[in-house]
Amino acid sequence: MKCASFFAGVGGIDLGFDHAGFETIYANEIDKFAVETMRANFNFFIDHRDINEVQTSEIPNFDIMLAGFPCQAFSVAGYRQGFEDEKGRGNLYFELERIFSKKKPSVILLENVKNLIGHDHGNTFKVILESLKSHGYHVKHKVLNACEYGNIPQNRERIYVVCFKDIEAYNKFSFPLPIQLDTSINDLLEDEKDIDKKYFYTEKTPFFSQLVEDIKDAKTLYQWRRQYVRANKSNMCPTLTANMGTGGHNVPLLNVRGQSDTIRKLTPRECFNFQGFPQYFILPKNMSNANLYKQAGNSVVVPVIERIAVEIKKAIQIEPVPNKLEIA
Repeated sequence: MKCASFFAGVGGIDLGFDHAGFETIYANEIDKFAVETMRANFNFFIDHRDINEVQTSEIPNFDIMLAGFPCQAFSVAGYRQGFEDEKGRGNLYFELERIFSKKKPSVILLENVKNLIGHDHGNTFKVILESLKSHGYHVKHKVLNACEYGNIPQNRERIYVVCFKDIEAYNKFSFPLPIQLDTSINDLLEDEKDIDKKYFYTEKTPFFSQLVEDIKDAKTLYQWRRQYVRANKSNMCPTLTANMGTGGHNVPLLNVRGQSDTIRKLTPRECFNFQGFPQYFILPKNMSNANLYKQAGNSVVVPVIERIAVEIKKAIQIEPVPNKLEIA
């Protein structure tokens, strides 16, 4: 079955579906740097235009719509404006509706921040659900945490909405069950001796003395919260955000060797590791760290997507028709 991907980012959802045996034939993404990363990793057609400018007639027919539509308007970290977001991001859901109402894919997967459910006392999510149902979709949704469903040590809760045209496929589909977390923080770190010096903090950092005082546990990731150091004592990575691309101090901090001169932030590759991207996924060498951090924070946890895709595949699997000669 063919997939079309919207607000595709660097293709994390596409990668998960690819691992499950699906094929993306079209992707739309407006960020030119994300497009560059996607083109370094995929061969499908990438439409680098504002989705508002894309006509449905220009999109090839597809079976499954994939969309991690912009979540800033619904995020706890944002202004909670939802559909009234002054930048228009909240209304971008209706661009998806415009497309799936014409293309009529048999399956839709939507991904967003957990707070989408409660935004505006639940009215925002209610509008989305009613929109999907009005076009003949049967909808299931669930909040999944990466550490419980993806074997990735990151505390990242996201809502996944899976929609089927076919009631039988809807009835067959179930979200994946929790799995044991046996991947540790250390499993996702690069070799310390290979880390560039630019990722390490020095005495030139204004709050360096406080970092030295608080960041000592080699098994913990930390965050600088403007005036204090916050330790993530759950032995997991805090939720990675796009804000990592707007300032280095938003990137989780660590101190593998527990010394005053070994405090550093995660590298972009490590941030992609904490999103479950495979080592073969290419990060363009000519791209700024700011853009790579932003891309990692904006992305999805690939193993969670893959597990959902596998369950979708089971639900839509067409039973083979028995050969009449064999029956005879």
